[in-house]
Amino acid sequence: MGDSRFQAFLLKYAEIGVKGKNRHIFEEALEKQVKIHLHRTGADFEVSRINGRIYCEASGNFDQDTVIAELKTIFGVVGICPVTIVGDKSIEGIKEAAVKFIGENYDDKGFTFKVDTRRADKSYPLTSMEVDADVGEALLDAYPEMKVDVHKPSVWLHVELRERVFMYSKIIKGAGGLPLGTNGRALLLLSGGFDSPVAGYMVSRRGVYMDAVYFNAPPYTSDRAKQKVIDLAKVLSRYTGPINLHIINFTDIQMAIYEKCPHDELTIIMRRYMMKIAEHIARGTKDCFGLITGESIGQVASQTMKSLFTTDEAADYPVYRPLIGFDKQEIIDKSEEIGTADISILPYEDCCTIFVAKHPVTKPNLNIIKNSEARLSGVIEELIKKAIETDEVITVSKDH
Repeated sequence: MGDSRFQAFLLKYAEIGVKGKNRHIFEEALEKQVKIHLHRTGADFEVSRINGRIYCEASGNFDQDTVIAELKTIFGVVGICPVTIVGDKSIEGIKEAAVKFIGENYDDKGFTFKVDTRRADKSYPLTSMEVDADVGEALLDAYPEMKVDVHKPSVWLHVELRERVFMYSKIIKGAGGLPLGTNGRALLLLSGGFDSPVAGYMVSRRGVYMDAVYFNAPPYTSDRAKQKVIDLAKVLSRYTGPINLHIINFTDIQMAIYEKCPHDELTIIMRRYMMKIAEHIARGTKDCFGLITGESIGQVASQTMKSLFTTDEAADYPVYRPLIGFDKQEIIDKSEEIGTADISILPYEDCCTIFVAKHPVTKPNLNIIKNSEARLSGVIEELIKKAIETDEVITVSKDH
């Protein structure tokens, strides 16, 4: 079991605090997500909102590492502070608690520090500055090797005077962004690469619930390729909540394009039909207002400005591309941070890499592409209909 000498966590948020009259909507959404995520840990926490903070207080023992890891996946939380609750609210009780706190949490006392008191309880007999001075003096008496630095201390000891006294010194970085459920829903075109999972994460970080669609190409892709995408969705669901993953068999459409269209246009035309099918799914999904892709300008032939323009013309829904200005290494770095990299690097091919032209067009002309697509007239409509009928929906979540 992890160390659970801390009885509570104080969660900080930033962007939500400037939302004006709508602030309560974001705070309520964040509180809801905190309760959902803490429930996953199996520990019993009471969650409450107090003056721009969310407090999570445990009623029993818990695995601290597990709880912190879960809290770090909540969009909207910028800081996670493990808190000690001081039972004796008198200044002597606070001083004694501070000495014990430093003693238990810092083996090496040779650091600079500053006490920072927040006096939310205005009835408390001492001012914030007086508490700062008294606690600082007690710490210097107990640990002479410590030194005060009011400008750039190595350690901030925070004391919050409320109905009870809360004490903490560490702020663990949270996921940031906005809480889920505050900005509708979008549909991610998910493949097995590095890019699309990161794109989904970044849009969802702005408060967007997410579903996904994967274009499968049996027998040219294996069941392992499909499972790879399911596994990626499962990692994403730690942050995004449950994802409805639509799996579409795309093989017949790819074969028709391969047989009837110029080979240097294969990727562009294939992407256009993916967009059409994704839009169909999005239109049938409540509160779904856009499509998400992992494209970045110039990364491959289908991601030049002209190629993206040609791709977008196939659908009316807005397409969100949060990685548009990223280079590959930045995307890989982010995938490592969110936990998708080890899955994305697995060698199982998806349908995007099977029918790849040796010399793909990089500056497609929309009229020429549409003329090429006209060769599919009479068959493509039925193929799209059949592809949509193959839709296999799997609800993917962290626990399933």
